Amino acid sequence: MTSPLLPPAAGPNPPFAVDAIGAGLAFAASLGELADALRSGGPGGTAVVQAPPGTGKTTLVPPLLANIASAGSVPAPAAAGRNARSPRVVVTQPRRVAARSAARRLAALDGSRLGDRIGYTVRGERVCGAGTLIEFVTPGILLQRLLSDPGLETVDAVILDEVHERGLETDLLVGMLAEVRELRGDLMLVAMSATLDAPRFAALLGAGNGGNDDGGPARVVDCPSALFPLETSWAPAAVARLDTRGVTRAFLDHVADTAAASHAEALVADADVDALVFVPGAWEVSYVAARLRSRADAEVLELHGQASPAEQDRAVSGREPGGRARIIVSTALAESSLTVPGVRLVIDSGLSREPRRDTNRGMSGLVTVSCSRASAVQRAGRAARQGPGQVVRCYDQKTFGAAPAHQVPEIAVADLTGAALVLACWGSPGGRGLALPDAPPVAAMEEAVEVLRELGAVGPDGLATELGKILARVPADPRLARALFEGAASAGHRAAAETVAVVAGDQRAPGADLTRLPAMLRSGSDPAARRWKEDVRRMEAIVRTEGAAVGKSQAVPQVTGAEAVGFVVGLAFPDRVARRVPGAGERYLLSSGTRAGLPAGSPLSGHEWLAVAEVSRAEGRDAAGTGAVIRSAAPLSADTAEAAARHLMSETVEAGFDQGRVKARRERRLGAIPLSSTPVRPSAAEGRAAVARALAKEGLGTIGWSTAADALRRRLALLHRELGAPWPDVSEQALLARLDVWLAPELEALAGGKATAGIDLTDPLRRLLPWPDAARLGELAPETLEVPSGSRVRIDYPDAGHDDGRPVVAVKLQECFGWAETPRLAGGRVPVLFHLLSPARRPLAVTDDLASFWSGPYAQVRAEMRGRYPKHPWPEDPWTAPATARTKNRM
Repeated sequence: MTSPLLPPAAGPNPPFAVDAIGAGLAFAASLGELADALRSGGPGGTAVVQAPPGTGKTTLVPPLLANIASAGSVPAPAAAGRNARSPRVVVTQPRRVAARSAARRLAALDGSRLGDRIGYTVRGERVCGAGTLIEFVTPGILLQRLLSDPGLETVDAVILDEVHERGLETDLLVGMLAEVRELRGDLMLVAMSATLDAPRFAALLGAGNGGNDDGGPARVVDCPSALFPLETSWAPAAVARLDTRGVTRAFLDHVADTAAASHAEALVADADVDALVFVPGAWEVSYVAARLRSRADAEVLELHGQASPAEQDRAVSGREPGGRARIIVSTALAESSLTVPGVRLVIDSGLSREPRRDTNRGMSGLVTVSCSRASAVQRAGRAARQGPGQVVRCYDQKTFGAAPAHQVPEIAVADLTGAALVLACWGSPGGRGLALPDAPPVAAMEEAVEVLRELGAVGPDGLATELGKILARVPADPRLARALFEGAASAGHRAAAETVAVVAGDQRAPGADLTRLPAMLRSGSDPAARRWKEDVRRMEAIVRTEGAAVGKSQAVPQVTGAEAVGFVVGLAFPDRVARRVPGAGERYLLSSGTRAGLPAGSPLSGHEWLAVAEVSRAEGRDAAGTGAVIRSAAPLSADTAEAAARHLMSETVEAGFDQGRVKARRERRLGAIPLSSTPVRPSAAEGRAAVARALAKEGLGTIGWSTAADALRRRLALLHRELGAPWPDVSEQALLARLDVWLAPELEALAGGKATAGIDLTDPLRRLLPWPDAARLGELAPETLEVPSGSRVRIDYPDAGHDDGRPVVAVKLQECFGWAETPRLAGGRVPVLFHLLSPARRPLAVTDDLASFWSGPYAQVRAEMRGRYPKHPWPEDPWTAPATARTKNRM
């Protein structure tokens, strides 16, 4: 009887023997359920596969979908179009090594040659043929195909693997493929992951016209764990994992020592045990591997993105018969997608390198952080896929518990310029209308779209222009893509293509010197040389084909040699053109205003100008106190720097006001970088603007308040507070806003250098007096108050900025004899606050209610003071006792 998973042969290719391929794999038991889920929606369906690592989902789901697609096709020659050929299943893997490894394993199980029925396509490498039925690709490859063929007319099914990693490109694919299914109901779409919010992704995939008849969410297919027993050990280091410079060498030594000791102990019990060590980046991989080679009796292999395809493939392959025990030191690259044969021991540093964007400094890059708990579980699971295993975590349980539950989605923290261009080309500017797992942050997306507008890649409607569509075909950031075309006109097609390819790659520039990388890659000595040369060839072809359509923004100089690299980088990132800060060692000021240090001992040391390709947040000696370090750059001359960042050039007259004089200088700047400063005579307008800026920044105190001006301002402030209009607001903010109303003649004099002896603001303030109400100023807010003794005492009004201050009169108590009630100002609204003094002018009491004071506290004051000052009157009824001439004379 024919298996339901083995449909009748259709066309020249026989179906995949899924039963045989799945022998011994846990997910084989779930294949029937998945087949039912996909067939229930008609010609095509959607599903979400949730299966732990090691269950075989990556191996079994692609041939199952190929068989289902084959069963639904119509044999030629009756068919036309899509159904007249063999089915094609495209499977995304988040990393190149995973795509190659998965294709190689499935081809071996199928008994076919790699590239015939099963193949792969990654950046710079394609192993496929006309009869390929299953193709493993990276997400970026599929995005490019969607932009050139939005209907995926040659594809029957798409599988998005490892969607839990929340890579930016995979998230975009989720939304875009859901839209494709609205037009193509026959397209099968499956999302797979080991750890996943399955209902959420099921709803997203089901949004595209229904993986089900009712248009609801996609079906979720689970699979029980296939992991063997796993022992967890904790081996925290006595030293810090991270410091201001990144991962500490002492901690990496601890990881290497732990790996060597743990592997040696495991080999005593089982000579077939291999180990997998997780560290955050390529540099750490090389460091730990070097130490293990001197400490462990094993073959030590390195696995990271900068390793050559051959080195990566060797690391993920099992031991050769009779081969030595192996220790594979890897980045998170081996965290998922891959089953490394023989690995039964995992040593985990607990660290990960993730993208982050510093919006304040305009920097993007990778930072080292604690990995999420989900990542730690994934890493540990590598040890228990093929038998009982052990994970040794080089940190404590408290650190594990404090780690985030899941990795931050890349869309939330990465530079979105490239993603924004993809969305603009797709017809969904900013992701509008797409069912994305997470909406992009508004500010980051707006910033990315603004960059695209400056490049001419999007129009006013947010959709991609013809130039934008061309730039999207270049396998690089849109800014680099635009620089590819502009740079080709100055440096030549090959030099521009080589520079863009090297910056777009993931190789680390030795000593931050980017100019060394092209030579290393040309020689073939670098592991990434093959991929780089393919990128160069492709980019050069795009320039030759599309160069005329793109054109040049304006005339640019001819540059050659090492300076060509810097010029192209400067064209791509003009905001990162940098100049050394005089007298500050190896500190540089970028045109964006950011300061950054150059690593100690860099070959770039001493260069006046640099074009910076990568700068990241950092502390320590290399950052030179700036909080950032230059990771990759190339030298420039001053002229070439100005040409590369020409649209940031500015020439302005900067006028300033200091010590009563206006001074001006002509400033030439490249963004935030000063180029020259020359004294000039300011124009009248520049002088007025300089004075206005100085006053706005430093306040009217720059001119100075005379005693008379300050007193008048205080009086007016009280009346404005109590009576409102028409009495003017004389607060600092209000006065600065109306300079042209009350201070125009004086500003003109200052601007022209005619008022060098200072200005009294009393008369200018009088210009604000409301007429005819101004005639009552002395009545409503007099300068002095006549007391019963006949003296006129100055009134101290509250500060103009005080919201509830009171007018104060400090006067000897005897001079107030005869006043039964407190006098009031501002039309009777504000009582005077009296500071009553002794005959020696020492404080006796404070009151704004004389009547209450006379009838109460005065008695105690009188009792205490009459013996001390017997020659002064102390009447029992002061409110009726007049201040006599004799008393006044004594005052």
